[in-house]
Amino acid sequence: MNIIADMHTHTIASTHAYSTLQEMAHAAAQKGLYAMAVTDHGYAMPGAPGEWYFMNLKVLPRYIDGVLILRGEETNVTDMDGGTDLVEKEYGSLEWVVASMHDRPLANCKISEEAVTRAWLSIARNPKVNVIGHSGSEQFKYDYEKVIPEFKRNGKLVELNEGTFYCRRDSIPNCVKIMLICKKLRVPIIVNSDAHFSSRVGDFKNSLNLLKEIDFPEELVVNSSVVRLQSYLRQRAIEF
Repeated sequence: MNIIADMHTHTIASTHAYSTLQEMAHAAAQKGLYAMAVTDHGYAMPGAPGEWYFMNLKVLPRYIDGVLILRGEETNVTDMDGGTDLVEKEYGSLEWVVASMHDRPLANCKISEEAVTRAWLSIARNPKVNVIGHSGSEQFKYDYEKVIPEFKRNGKLVELNEGTFYCRRDSIPNCVKIMLICKKLRVPIIVNSDAHFSSRVGDFKNSLNLLKEIDFPEELVVNSSVVRLQSYLRQRAIEF
């Protein structure tokens, strides 16, 4: 299986990442990628981009070094009712939204499997969200059998996140469970690096090994071919 696009990446606009957009796009080009989404963290994350960052993404060229650039955000889930830190006035500038749970934006929430399940069910109905980010987190477990069918019903892509294999290793068994349910229910997924440095762009080796081990169908991996990714972009009225 070959992954042709990296649709979850961070630049120095997220102040715990270390490469410019130009450097990230150049790395994507060097890896032979067709597309890359820049998805810096939403405002609820400490060190998030400044106030005008997401609204001004429209100034970005469509292609950098021959790589299709999608203008996006990794929005933080901010409460157990499925609220996020997306800003409505910025919707028109965002083409690609990954919704994820992180500890700092949820620090004041009472976390339980029931509460996280409720939050993800709400996110599933959010029309602005494209991708469910690294939801295998051990810290934010949920009822996979109940929620994943709702992700499918609402056209969300379930992410297999390469970063999990480096910084959330206790979450790997959960990721296996999620991928097996996606395989059983034929839920489309997306494989992303979550790169915070240019050398990690296009690094999917652990994710691909996992998918190979469980014999995951390639046709369900949206970014495993240009045709599949373009089909999804057309469905979401995203120009390319």
